[in-house]
Formats: sequence, C-alpha cells, structure tokens
Amino acid sequence: MSEQSELLAHARGVLEANDQGQHTIPSEGIYPHQWLWDSCFIAIGQRHYDIGRAQTEILSLLRGQWRNGMMPNIILTDIHLFGRSHDFWQSNVNPHAPDDLATSGVTQPPMLAEAVVQIGAKLSLPERRSWYRLVFPALRRYHEWLYQERDPHQEGLTLQIHPWETGMDNTPPWMVEIRRQSLPFWIRCIEVLHLIPIINIFRKQPGFVPAEEHLSTLDALVLYSIGRSLRRKAYDIHRILDNSPFAIEDLSFNCILIRANQHLQTIAKTLREPLSPELLAGMQRTEKALEQLWDPYSGQYYSRNFVSHKFLKQSTIATLLPLYAGNITKDRAKLLVNLLHNQHLFGADHPVPTLPLNSPYFKPHSYWQGPTWINMNWLIIDGLERYGFKQEADIIRAKSLELVAKHGCYEYFSPLDGSPAGANNFSWTAALTIDLLKT
Repeated sequence: MSEQSELLAHARGVLEANDQGQHTIPSEGIYPHQWLWDSCFIAIGQRHYDIGRAQTEILSLLRGQWRNGMMPNIILTDIHLFGRSHDFWQSNVNPHAPDDLATSGVTQPPMLAEAVVQIGAKLSLPERRSWYRLVFPALRRYHEWLYQERDPHQEGLTLQIHPWETGMDNTPPWMVEIRRQSLPFWIRCIEVLHLIPIINIFRKQPGFVPAEEHLSTLDALVLYSIGRSLRRKAYDIHRILDNSPFAIEDLSFNCILIRANQHLQTIAKTLREPLSPELLAGMQRTEKALEQLWDPYSGQYYSRNFVSHKFLKQSTIATLLPLYAGNITKDRAKLLVNLLHNQHLFGADHPVPTLPLNSPYFKPHSYWQGPTWINMNWLIIDGLERYGFKQEADIIRAKSLELVAKHGCYEYFSPLDGSPAGANNFSWTAALTIDLLKT
C-alpha cells in the first residue's frame, strides 16, 4: 500500500470511528456534540468515499435550524450524559429554538453553502438539482437571517456576539477587546486576587488535552460569562444590542460569508429559484464593505468594533481569508501572499500559523493563539488556487499533508516544529486530509 493510500485509510478510519450514525463528532471525549462548521468540513471529506453519508451529515445539521433561520453552532447530544451543556445553553428560552432538541444559542462561520456545493460537484446534474432542492430553503433562510438580524444598520458587514461565533474561540482580537471593555467584575476580582491557581485545582480539563494546549482558565471564564449573559437575554439580538452593545464585525466570519453568498447564488441559479431583492442587496453590500476592514498603514485586514468601527489591531490568520472570499483585487491578493512569505509573520516552517510569529500573543501549542490548523490551511489553499497562486497553494497543501502523515489527525500543530497538539483523531483534520489528497 502506498503512503497516500495509507494516509487515506487512516483518515477515513478516524471519521468512521467518530461517526454517530447521523452526524460525526469532532473527537471522542472532548467534543461530544455536533458542531456546525465541523460537520461542513467533515462532509467535504466524506463526499469522496460515501456521497450519501456526506449528505446525511449536512441534513443532520438542518434539523437544528431555528424557526427564524438561525443555524446554531452546536446541536447538543444526550442530556443525561452531557447535562451541563444543556443547563448552560437552555435554548428553549428563545421561542424560535426547536422544540424537540437542544442547541446552542449562537451561530458559527457559514460554511454550509460550501459543503452543499462541494457535495453537489460529485453528483450528476439531475442528482445535483435534487440535492440542492432538498437543502435550498433552509440555506436561503439562514442567509436571510444573517442579514435581517446581524446587519441591523445595513452596512454590509454582519456582526458577531460571542467569540464562539468566529470558530476561533480565544482569538486575540476578541479576547483583548473583551478585557478592554466588558470583563465582568467577578472575573476582574479573580484576576486581581490571583485566584486562578485555586480554580485550576477544581477545573475539569477536556479529555486528555494538556491544560496549556487549550483555553486558559481566565479565557474559559470570560467565554462562559458572555454565554450566560446572552442566555439571560434569551438570545434576542435586540435585547443584546440594547443592553450590552458588545459586538464585533469579525473579518473571518464575513470573508466566509462572502464565499457562501457566491455559492448560494450558484445553487439558486442551478435551481432557477429567486433570491429576494433584499438578500441580493445585502450580499452586494458585504462584498463592497470588506474593503472597509483594510488598513493601508499596516497592509492588513482587521476585524472591527460594531459600535465604534475601530479596528481590532491584533493580526491573525483572518487577514489572509479575503483570499478565500475571492472578491479582492489581484494586486491586493498579492500583498496578502507576501505575508505568507514573510518569516516574521506567516512564513513558518509548518504553515499557516493562526497568529504571526512576531505577535506578542503567539504560543505554538495554544489553541487559536498560534498553532497551524488544517481547516484554515484548506480555506487559504482554496483562495490561493482561485487567484492563480498555485506554487504557494501547493506548498501549504504538501506541508499540511506532511504534518498529518507524520503525526496523525491531530486538532492542530506547532508551526515551528510541527509537533501535534490538542485532540487526537480529530474529524475535520481527517476529512480535509482526504479532500487535499483527492483534489
């Protein structure tokens, strides 16, 4: 058996081991539920060996859609086994939540349309139309919800209300902004009184992941506190923005949305189904508004505060995601590619780090504060290829596969020495490994 065949077999084995029948968990023990963008990435890999199973993965996500169109970032599993998550979210406080299952109250990057189109690419035209027709109503409602609820001023950029909505939970721009303006008093007391070591004694670490590789206790408390605040307001965006106007127009989320909008239009065209003028206008505003996040002084894109419109000037891998969005000029794309070549920024030996190597927040094994993630590499590779930067895309592809071949399907890897970290047998690493090998 060739090395490529062995890697394909290993990756498929990881997905099959994590398969729960209708959905796939990210990893045994640490991640017991179904996550939105995880399942989208997972389906992209599954489509290469079982198209029906990939479709089931997506359809299982749609059962969690709220009546207002929101797609939650988590569909919670057995309440008896994981009751704490159910107690925390209590999605039934919102009248739009499903009656027959429990979910979170926030969303996640809108990768759904990407997964739908990727599956469709494996089908004949009649089969593709049938597949699109099955998911189109829910997908359209999700995008309509994003513009109706998350772009209240019709500025084009959607807002996010919790770091979990970015998928990059403890990414520095969010954590710095939270600490600057909305850190709860009780958490400030814990920090000032140096009580973290005491709390660490009682903190249950997730699975077999070392504490230093996951969220710090302080970050975990902050994210928990924001989640509780959203629950108290019943996940009602009007109450959230009126009483606690902490919201960020996240760069990575909006880049993924731009690409998702392009896919939704492709699906609608294939079906000869209309998109409302309001939705089309929102899509156009988003494409134009992305340039508002460009900072000419540093030559990078940033997220910004929804209220003040001030940039959150902590550079992250998000600055490269306009490549995936695909709507920036070729000249602007070249400037971003230069960041990949810079050995002080994103030009690591094992690309692509989630923070530039010279960032004061950089930690090679600490969750979204430095490590290389295969899903982010996949997004960047996709963008590079569409802009014609084949050499750069091929290098990142080869180095990504090299990491997995050497260490296995870990959650993330050190961009400095390639050492693995986080959860092992991680589903989207396995799924996207398959896709990188097959495409």
